[in-house]
Amino acid sequence: MLTSIIFMTIPFVLILATVLYSINRVSKGLPAKSALTRQLCSFICIFAISSMLVFAVSATEAESADASVNTESSEEAEEKDSDISDGLGYLAAALVTGTAGIGGGLAVASAAPAAIGATSEDPKAFGKALIFVALGEGIALYGLLVSILILNKI
Repeated sequence: MLTSIIFMTIPFVLILATVLYSINRVSKGLPAKSALTRQLCSFICIFAISSMLVFAVSATEAESADASVNTESSEEAEEKDSDISDGLGYLAAALVTGTAGIGGGLAVASAAPAAIGATSEDPKAFGKALIFVALGEGIALYGLLVSILILNKI
């Protein structure tokens, strides 16, 4: 119980530390791009380490449970397998939604200023420019749709 609480708080503390580090670097006048790059790299490393810790803890708990109880019914074994597949399904849905949201945000971030610039030069170009902005938003909507489909299968 205590180890699971510790393993849940370590990634939170590390992510908070990287955010504070990035804020400190930007407030000192250093380029925001380098701070963002370091933040992203540290987030990926923290995610990988915490994922490994979760799998290691679950593996040791499974081994200790197997050692203590050798006779396990097939229903209990099926339930454990469904718990793992449910967790991976939720993780897949979260990754799909998150990456699609980031992709949609990047698409809109580059298309919207261009659309505003084109509209300021030629007001008739508003409809054409709006289509490109909406296509960027479509990426996020497709990701949301896929995550809903994944959650329906769980």
